[in-house]
Amino acid sequence: MSSYKYKSVLLIDDNYIDNVINQKVMVAADFAEKIYIEQSCEDAIRFLQKLIDDKMNIPEVIFVDIRMPIKTGFDFLVEFEQLPHQDIEDVKIIMLSSSLDPTDHKKIVEFNNVSDFYGKPLTEETLKNI
Repeated sequence: MSSYKYKSVLLIDDNYIDNVINQKVMVAADFAEKIYIEQSCEDAIRFLQKLIDDKMNIPEVIFVDIRMPIKTGFDFLVEFEQLPHQDIEDVKIIMLSSSLDPTDHKKIVEFNNVSDFYGKPLTEETLKNI
């Protein structure tokens, strides 16, 4: 029986291949018992709101791609902060990007709820640090 580091996590990325790779790395590392995947910020916010409405636990860690069409990872952060949930401050939010644009790094520090920033794809070594 595996012992997972987290009960549940959420991956938010519009790139299907990145989601498959990141999910496989998480499974191999026994990172989370349950891995949810949403391909847009809008879908992710709806998913989290449904969990809150149904009085279910929200994921302990959320991985968000920075650059997505329509709404970016930064847009997600703004909407996430507005969710009505008592455990919202306890969620670790990890920003992901295939670009190492220094502007993104500067913008990330504006958000108190971001725990860290990593390049894609995730690795087992990266997951050990989370």
